Amino acid sequence: MADLFADQDVPAREPEAPPATAPLADRLRPRSLDEVVGQEHLTGPDGAIGRMVAAGRLASMILWGPPGTGKTTIARLLAGAVGMRFVAISAVFSGVADLKKVFAEAATAARAGQQTLLFVDEIHRFNRAQQDGFLPYVENGTVTLVGATTENPSFEINAALLSRCQVLILRRLDHTALEELVGRAESLEDRKLPVTSEAREALIASADGDGRFLLNQVETLFSIAIEQLLGPTELSDLLHRRVPVYDKDREGHYNLISALHKTIRGSDPQAALYYLARMLVAGEEPLYVLRRLTRAAVEDIGMADPNALLQCLAAKEMYDFLGSPEGEIGIVQACLYLATAPKSNAAYMAQKKAWSSAKETGSLMPPMQILNAPTKLMKNVGYGKGYAYDHDADEAFSGQDYWPEEMEPQAFYEPSDRGFEARVKERLEYWEQRRKELQQRSEDAG
Repeated sequence: MADLFADQDVPAREPEAPPATAPLADRLRPRSLDEVVGQEHLTGPDGAIGRMVAAGRLASMILWGPPGTGKTTIARLLAGAVGMRFVAISAVFSGVADLKKVFAEAATAARAGQQTLLFVDEIHRFNRAQQDGFLPYVENGTVTLVGATTENPSFEINAALLSRCQVLILRRLDHTALEELVGRAESLEDRKLPVTSEAREALIASADGDGRFLLNQVETLFSIAIEQLLGPTELSDLLHRRVPVYDKDREGHYNLISALHKTIRGSDPQAALYYLARMLVAGEEPLYVLRRLTRAAVEDIGMADPNALLQCLAAKEMYDFLGSPEGEIGIVQACLYLATAPKSNAAYMAQKKAWSSAKETGSLMPPMQILNAPTKLMKNVGYGKGYAYDHDADEAFSGQDYWPEEMEPQAFYEPSDRGFEARVKERLEYWEQRRKELQQRSEDAG
């Protein structure tokens, strides 16, 4: 398997120009760090990589970023910039035997005074035991590790290995960087793309921040005979759009559901609808989204508008009945209802306080007067004695003390002054005042 990368196990040197038959992305590959677009926050003089190169000494690092943002290119250029031996492997194709060979050759090179930069593409694909295998070689300087990943290192890289590496975040290529790539391609080909200005903008937008994808699209346009400039519609018919990056079991999934929940909490229906659309367009399971909306209905709205929960349950029933795409409008309505509803987390906070109190107080017995007495023995020992039936009291409120004798009354639920909950707050305050009056009256009578 190591033979797959034998041509990459070479001393660093000035990259050779690829042949004219090479793919456009290879022919435009930067030959120095200052040619890398879109990552100036790292490669510039004040960036982490720029500073390391200026000092002539590299630390092990994890390059984390979306596809097509230059991770592999930067790793190769780093080795050349500081005169290190460059070895590249892919976690997809390599195993333990390949790693042992790489480390043995790096140790031999180190004894000869040649440091090795080991680039590991898709490093998150290695399991935890394999990742642990890097530790001694990184610690003793046998290799300087540069790992590349599209996944969040916090979740995918062992903590021990992560603590020995700097995590450098590559940004999704913005419009300026993608435009620069198109301009370089046109200069290399010595001709303009056969598209209108509007189609050019559409082409750049379709790349969704992926430079490699964009250059592949540009190469397709240069490779076919086009008699008239293509407009956006003709371009769309000819080329396909990049599928949004969205793995249902990985960080993109959690990022978007977090954004949806927080925009609902923040009462921004426009942004909430955008993130809802992002998830459903990318193929997220609608019932998963509905479950999260239902959670938001009780966590962030609660008693401020109890109908929020009903809206979510109704949307779920509508989706079960109609399916996609017709049923998705019900999800949209529920999302908009939640985002525009008055907000309160009082019920959510009350649950947390009550659960905590229940764990702390253990098995305290409720007061005897509110216990059922289904047997004669239980009646004889006082179960139910003195219970005041609230419906027989003034305003259907007896004001009894319902707490265990060993426990002071608690205030778990503290309603807000928003929406329906404002009326609940007034009612609770009134009952509390009545309770104090009745207790005082009872004490005076005693």
